[in-house]
Amino acid sequence: MVSTTGLVVAILVVGLLVASVRVLREYERGVIFLMGRFWKVKGPGMILVVPAIQQMVRIDIRTIVMDVPSQDVISRDNVSVKVNAVLYFRVIDPERAVIQIEDYYAATSQLAQTTLRAVLGKHELDDMLSERDKLNADIQTILDGQTGAWGIKVANVEIKHVDLEGNMIR
Repeated sequence: MVSTTGLVVAILVVGLLVASVRVLREYERGVIFLMGRFWKVKGPGMILVVPAIQQMVRIDIRTIVMDVPSQDVISRDNVSVKVNAVLYFRVIDPERAVIQIEDYYAATSQLAQTTLRAVLGKHELDDMLSERDKLNADIQTILDGQTGAWGIKVANVEIKHVDLEGNMIR
């Protein structure tokens, strides 16, 4: 009887240890919550997460390339254009990326779309075509300033295409 009880306890302890081991790759960080409250950011490597007491959220800290969907923009000189862009960003503070915003990827995408429309809507068509570098830098500065509170760093924004509506092409 004693040996079977000891065996059951040993199996439970081994099972608990196996269930608590997590491996984070070099490009991942784990945001650890202890009893529902933020505790610390861990990783990379092997870490222990005590089941039922601690929870972990994995965050990828590599640069993310996001294609900003095509946006309909009306320029300052009332020309309708379709503009699409690409956005490069990464998580620099995993704690804020988990705690400050529900879905940093979707929020960054929505913010990029509205900022693209707002910034380009203040410029004339000629500026959109000839001053892309300046417009890219302006959009990147605005996005980086707003996403900083979420632990996100916008590294670069590139306008890919500025397409005129069908009736404007000569």
